[in-house]
Amino acid sequence: MPWLLWFTRIIFAISITMASTAVAQTKLLNFEKLSFFEKPLAADLGFTTLVFSGTLESKIFDYSGENGENGTAFDGNYQISALTQLSNRWRLGATYYGEDVDDKYTDKTTISIGGVWGTVMAGNVSDTVREQTRRQPGAGNASLAFDDFIGKTDDSGASYAGRFGPWIVSGYADGEGGVDLGAVYQRPQGTKDYRFTLRTISGAHMASNDLGEPIAYDTVGLGIVGELIYGSSIFDAGFGYERFKSEEEKAKRRFVSVGARNKFDNITISLEGHYGAIEDDEEVSTALGIQYDISRGLSANFGINHSRAKATSSSIRNTDTEETGTILSLRYTF
Repeated sequence: MPWLLWFTRIIFAISITMASTAVAQTKLLNFEKLSFFEKPLAADLGFTTLVFSGTLESKIFDYSGENGENGTAFDGNYQISALTQLSNRWRLGATYYGEDVDDKYTDKTTISIGGVWGTVMAGNVSDTVREQTRRQPGAGNASLAFDDFIGKTDDSGASYAGRFGPWIVSGYADGEGGVDLGAVYQRPQGTKDYRFTLRTISGAHMASNDLGEPIAYDTVGLGIVGELIYGSSIFDAGFGYERFKSEEEKAKRRFVSVGARNKFDNITISLEGHYGAIEDDEEVSTALGIQYDISRGLSANFGINHSRAKATSSSIRNTDTEETGTILSLRYTF
């Protein structure tokens, strides 16, 4: 439904002119970079609540690499949900999410049922565990490269997430044998708040050798994250281990990512770094992000992202890569 994005772009222009107000929402499908932080528009239809929310971003400056391009773009996404509650207090939901980035349209759908015991979801929900257990994302347009496992599960499957006291447990399984499991423990202590996460994933990675022949790797990953929240500051660190195995090759990957994030009045700043290696072949990345809140739902966002990686002796990464990107954009959510 790309036409909806053109409709929301008109709303975007009117909203900036009139400085219209929007409100906060809970994400279900939207795990993308253009994330919602405002409440959606909602209306009751019989026993069902219809919810509409969206994000629009105008890129003022987008420069990538030493030989990259400097250009502007208009990106956006939207999410439509139908929610209802049964007589036994179980909650039913169906959601459609669409995104148009760099003139490429993608979409996701999911259905869910939930209660005091947690929520079960089916559809495009492969990011359920990662979003529960990952490090805090950077501010503005910061995007830290390599800060995840290389092996992935299939996009479609079923997931579960539930809270039990200070614990949140989650899991995902696809139809190809991929499994993603996670646990989160978070409690305040005095003036501080501590969060610890554990994640394990069994997935796959497709690569090719020097002759261009495909190689399928089975992957197993284990990651932990520790986070400290003190006032308006967040400090975190994540450690990961990943094992690759194919019929011809084996390899191991180890990595660590750290970050700090602070909010001063209406400005949020983050700084992150990553170091890892597949056997002895290194990967390094850094990210600086700044978000300036102009009004409710409207913000200016800036980011500088750098990444560098060596080709691996195995076929997991065949070429040396080095990229630097700088992005300045105006973002509105509703």
